[in-house]
Amino acid sequence: MSNRHLARSIAMQSLYQWDFRGKPSAVLPAIIEQNLKEFGDGLSSDKDYVRQTVDGILEHLPDIDACIETHATNWPLDQITIVDRNILRLGIYELLYNDEIPAKVAINEAIEIAKNYGGPSSGKFVNGILGALLKELETKEKKQE
Repeated sequence: MSNRHLARSIAMQSLYQWDFRGKPSAVLPAIIEQNLKEFGDGLSSDKDYVRQTVDGILEHLPDIDACIETHATNWPLDQITIVDRNILRLGIYELLYNDEIPAKVAINEAIEIAKNYGGPSSGKFVNGILGALLKELETKEKKQE
């Protein structure tokens, strides 16, 4: 497992715990530190990536959740499993707000995390939502040219 993949997994696990506990933002730094301590052995520079990603997701959470609601039309946000919801948040954040991550990498990584941590259909679900978002972004890009 690459360091960046592990960092994404730790970010998702931290978001999952935060979401599961009712989104208490005061304890999120402690959740991240505990997960880094427990699972992040060997991560050096990617520890900052975990913190920056989680902070970025929280900063843009209303827009990210609105994006999920727009593209998961048959699934109200609170009916999407906590794991899938936070994998989508991670993938959407990387697609929309992290210019260092190529779109296809963001999607492939989210799908792999969904396969590892989600249910039997999580990979397909995440792929469908993020693929639809990417298609929308590409269409907007072409119109601006």
